[in-house]
Amino acid sequence: MVKCCWLAWLISACVVAGLGLSGQEINVVARDPHGLLAQTQGKRVLFVAGAPEEMGAAHGRLLAKIIPKVTPQTMSLVAAGYCFAKGEWFYDRLDEIITRARPHTPERFLVECLAMGRAAGITDRDALCANFFPELFHCSGVAVRGRASADGEIVHARVLDYMSDVNLQKYTVLQVFLPTGRHAWLSVGYAGFLGTVTAMNEHGLAMGEMGGGGEGDWDGMPMTFLMRDIMERAKTVREAVAILKETPRTCEYYYVLSDRGRDLVGIYATPTVLEVLEAGQQHPRLPTVPADTVMISGSGRAKVLSERLHEKLGAITPEVMMEIIKRPVAMKSNLHNAIFKPATLEVWFADAGRNKPACDMPYAHVNLATLLEFYRQNIAPSPPPAPAGIGNRDGVTKPVPAPPPPPVPAPAPAR
Repeated sequence: MVKCCWLAWLISACVVAGLGLSGQEINVVARDPHGLLAQTQGKRVLFVAGAPEEMGAAHGRLLAKIIPKVTPQTMSLVAAGYCFAKGEWFYDRLDEIITRARPHTPERFLVECLAMGRAAGITDRDALCANFFPELFHCSGVAVRGRASADGEIVHARVLDYMSDVNLQKYTVLQVFLPTGRHAWLSVGYAGFLGTVTAMNEHGLAMGEMGGGGEGDWDGMPMTFLMRDIMERAKTVREAVAILKETPRTCEYYYVLSDRGRDLVGIYATPTVLEVLEAGQQHPRLPTVPADTVMISGSGRAKVLSERLHEKLGAITPEVMMEIIKRPVAMKSNLHNAIFKPATLEVWFADAGRNKPACDMPYAHVNLATLLEFYRQNIAPSPPPAPAGIGNRDGVTKPVPAPPPPPVPAPAPAR
């Protein structure tokens, strides 16, 4: 069913002890009027808030030291590999993608992207290329609930097998977005990358993708921005499905979605077809799907995934899921893994090591609600509430500038 896998892709400095996350501290590394950079469990955590241009500029300033190492430097390695494999000039293809997909891309994402690039000191073209290039490359996903999980709640895993050989894992960033007037959400992402392939929002809607074929079908919203649009506008799986149906789509992709209401589905999507696979529903291209389960993976790996799920049926916890998705379910190129528990807004995630796939690396554990509270206590008050329903793709209200960070009091004079 799945043909191949890919992406499912300083204003001031201080160090301040913050809220505990699963027994771990989160520390502020740098502040910006519209965001902050923090660290927990050895992982970067980027917070950005406000209007699109404000979020993009904060992203660029806070990660100015590493964004140029992603684009254009790492992108050059991707370009070389693409040219060797395809015999085509990588950047000509990207220019075509941008030209064809841009009319279908919400303006707010383009504004944020360009602001990020300018603040980081890279060209507009490099900023756009880094955020449109996933459309050129065409992983595993599984979610369980009820009779399949240990406590009846959803455990949702996303395996990203993609490009660990170009060391993209050196630039991983757990990103927390707080857009004005829209849902706050979290992405297991990378410096300079504003879309998402692995995400959960504050309402417990979680989503991961798996790439298929269809290269060249670029007259639609790029998949990474489509997923972000869903995170910012939808609260439930069914609202997400409605957005997928109404949005012009590109290429061929597969998705696994879940929410805190214990709804979960698999999706097969092309520019012309949208097929919804319900929990426990069998499909001729998949091995036996256990009860209360949605799973999507490549043919050989899907068989192992099915066997492991059946073996652990009724006892699946996040920790058990970590074992289920180890190789050969994950591939040698396993770049990152994430496990979501929508009911509690918890996320476990691991990144590839220097010579190890993500499935063999330690997992960090965070809680989205705790991260949002940490940001609000350390930088700014809560943004205005999101509009009711699934909202409008482009109808952003006039942004209200976020207040500057509170002054740091001077130390008391020595006595």
